[in-house]
Amino acid sequence: MPSTLADWLIYLESLHPKTIALGLERVAQVKQRLNLGPDFPIIVVGGTNGKGSVCAMLESMLHAAGYRVGCYTSPHLLHYNERVHIAKRQASDAELCASFEKIEQARGEIPLTYFEFGTLAAMQCFIEHKVEVAILEVGLGGRLDAVNAFDSDCAVVASVDIDHVDYLGETREQIAFEKAGIFRSGKVAICADSDVPQAIRTHAQQIGAELWCIGSEFGFSPAGEGLPKGQWNYRSLTGARNALPYPALRGAFQLHNASAALAALDALKDKLPVSMAAVRRGLVEVHLAGRFQVVPGRPQLILDVAHNPHAARSLAQNLADMPPCPHTFAVFAMLKDKDMAGVARALDAHIDTWLVAGIDAPRGASAAELAQVLQSVGVRGVIQTFDNVAAALRHACNAADENGGCDSANGSLRSGGEPVGLPLAGALLMEQLAFRLGEPTTPAKSLVMRSSRLREPPPDTPSRTRRLRAPCRECRIAAFGSFYTVAQAMAAKGLKY
Repeated sequence: MPSTLADWLIYLESLHPKTIALGLERVAQVKQRLNLGPDFPIIVVGGTNGKGSVCAMLESMLHAAGYRVGCYTSPHLLHYNERVHIAKRQASDAELCASFEKIEQARGEIPLTYFEFGTLAAMQCFIEHKVEVAILEVGLGGRLDAVNAFDSDCAVVASVDIDHVDYLGETREQIAFEKAGIFRSGKVAICADSDVPQAIRTHAQQIGAELWCIGSEFGFSPAGEGLPKGQWNYRSLTGARNALPYPALRGAFQLHNASAALAALDALKDKLPVSMAAVRRGLVEVHLAGRFQVVPGRPQLILDVAHNPHAARSLAQNLADMPPCPHTFAVFAMLKDKDMAGVARALDAHIDTWLVAGIDAPRGASAAELAQVLQSVGVRGVIQTFDNVAAALRHACNAADENGGCDSANGSLRSGGEPVGLPLAGALLMEQLAFRLGEPTTPAKSLVMRSSRLREPPPDTPSRTRRLRAPCRECRIAAFGSFYTVAQAMAAKGLKY
């Protein structure tokens, strides 16, 4: 058997011919052989976006309340250990290897995917360490996801939008049906999407789950509605929690996620009572890398794993709500099976220069492929191509330092190599400044591609208007597009999870 965690992970990748193979039969068989019957409450969290934030807030609040919490999430950014938390610490290599060995001995000839093997190992760790509550994040969909082999005491769907259409369906209702598969009869099912799909309501009714929807059975009032700045109120069928601090996780939709987490605590309050003090402390201390994470320093760096149009729209709103800046570079890399055009359209109004990087992975889009998508969309900004995220980010930082512009990195986490083209950032900035003032511009270098709409007047969006009227002197870097981009940006900057 493998002897190190690195060896185990290489081995797990070879066990099943497919990276993704939805279905519960394999996991259920190995679960039965291992006799994995947890005697602690389980909260299962799914959703197109926001599920990682809900898990992080639940973990933080329950930990603050004194419970020994197990939390299983995916994917990881820098190290596999990030996926399995026990009592707010990452599982050690030795603990993970011990669990992997038990799964391997029990599975026999049953082929498990990387995720299925990891899910069973995480539950083995939780049982071994006698956690008092487990939080499980769905990997893909819900109904046929490995996490769904374990019955939840409360299930949460954070949001429903279009993603993973090859596996979940092409419509929002089809995707909602898959996500509703984590609901259980007689248990509370929570939906934090303001536009509740009919499939969610129908499935909950058919199986006898008690459905709580945001805006109905629970909800929130943000600051400004009779509340002091920096405070918000939560209410549900079971009561209210008032004058709460804003979550440490930044972003326009985090109050939806926080409300979903609080609703889950309300649903389980008889088994897991949590005080107001623990709620407040948990919200203030919660941490989750790559979710509109602002890294201190100059130029300012923003990390966001947004990898579909729904998440990109949230990121666009968050960028618009920040102080304006005169120029924004985007370090952009994505997986080619994602809606690259939809992400580009959502962020077009906020990006001045696109630094496009390739992803060296089977599902990764090359820089040329991504640049072609940007051109077909007709983004306004200049497009430059790089072999990898690290090179694009390095160029963005240098350009920002030299010219005082903003730079924003978006895309995915895995990349590497040297830039294909490195035109002078100063020339680019002067060129775009001249364009804004209506003056003639000089031809760009051959490796700089232009959108067909570059010379059209920029749309009169509020964020664009603020930037032109009140430019700031500070730079801004935002890394977004997918987990691969953020991981590579973190590694390039020497950041820890």
